[in-house]
Amino acid sequence: MKPIFCFAQNQISLLESAGVPVGDLLVQRGYGIFDYLRVANNKPLFIEAHLDRLFNSAKIMHLTIAQSKEDLKKIVAELIEKNNIPFSGIRLIIAGGDAPDGYTITSPHLIIIQQPLEAPPAKMSTKGIHLVSHFYQRQLAEVKTTDYLMAVYLHPWMKSVGGDDILYYNNDSVSECPRSNIFMISQDNTIVTPVNNMLKGITRKNIIAVAEAHHLKLQQRDISLSEMKKAKEVFITSSTKRIIPVAGLDEQNFSLEGPNSLSAQIFDHLLALEN
Repeated sequence: MKPIFCFAQNQISLLESAGVPVGDLLVQRGYGIFDYLRVANNKPLFIEAHLDRLFNSAKIMHLTIAQSKEDLKKIVAELIEKNNIPFSGIRLIIAGGDAPDGYTITSPHLIIIQQPLEAPPAKMSTKGIHLVSHFYQRQLAEVKTTDYLMAVYLHPWMKSVGGDDILYYNNDSVSECPRSNIFMISQDNTIVTPVNNMLKGITRKNIIAVAEAHHLKLQQRDISLSEMKKAKEVFITSSTKRIIPVAGLDEQNFSLEGPNSLSAQIFDHLLALEN
């Protein structure tokens, strides 16, 4: 296996030799943020949008990123050239920084990791996943933090009840899956996605742009769990998955509409943005 390079401690080095200081707030308190983008044919996809979100997360979390967006793009480009992994994922981590008292934010650490990633299919899957709902609200939901405690904790339960992923809801309004945004298509073919209490994903942003460009009916609003279970179609989205159809939510099953569905049309429009 060929060596993989990363960026850590202000330099590009071998991944196997990189690490986070034990005094870092990421280790001591789980305090850190990240963003994750996909690389296709050695091209970083939607990097501007990912960096905008990273810097927004940093601002909310009181973390200073020493590098500019242009600096980060240059580092990412250098890693892509050095590693030559045409289909991969880039994870940009801002660790809280060394804290002598284990609590105070000092100078954050930047870590950039590139790892092989299987390219998603060029057509939307015809096999849907099953979601199970759980009452929970992520703290600082608009920030892409490294805290996935609840998702990891719930994973054995999710598998034991036959779920493929979890849908969070609070006060009867659905919000998101641990690593994905959620959309539904109502019986009158309106695309609906939550607008509150969740991380606004880059694929979500692109779908909203696609809907507007193609004059599709779109609503960003609260969705109750009961309303979602009455939807015509449901799908989840992320940078690594694009669109995955949902075949069931708790006890409710959905009929998958196939290649002529509105979900599949959105998928094709989304794919076109990558070229």
